[in-house]
Amino acid sequence: MEALSKALWSSRPEIFNTDQGVQFTAQEFSELLSRNEVKISMDGRGRVYDNILVERLWRTVKYEEVYLHEYQTVSEARQSLEAYFRFYNTERLHQGLGYRTPYEVYFGHTASKKFVELGNLND
Repeated sequence: MEALSKALWSSRPEIFNTDQGVQFTAQEFSELLSRNEVKISMDGRGRVYDNILVERLWRTVKYEEVYLHEYQTVSEARQSLEAYFRFYNTERLHQGLGYRTPYEVYFGHTASKKFVELGNLND
């Protein structure tokens, strides 16, 4: 409750999305959001797998990129992550995609060398 109060003091989202954990279903928690005119969006029962793909992506990004580098600036982190996502989408083979890249699956062909190097779709 203390963390939520502090967060609402500095910023008020339009919608607060949660799962159905006891901390989020507590009346005190819901009332605090309501008093601050924040709509509550709660995942339905049994929807635990809704975010599994995004959670898996961020786990991969952390272990293959973030934890391996000590970024000195936000700009450096942004550039490094942009390069990683270009690699992730155009070069890294994914078992769940039949050892193809996301780019291949989505566009039906491999990414051009120019796109891989520059991140440019207009090739």
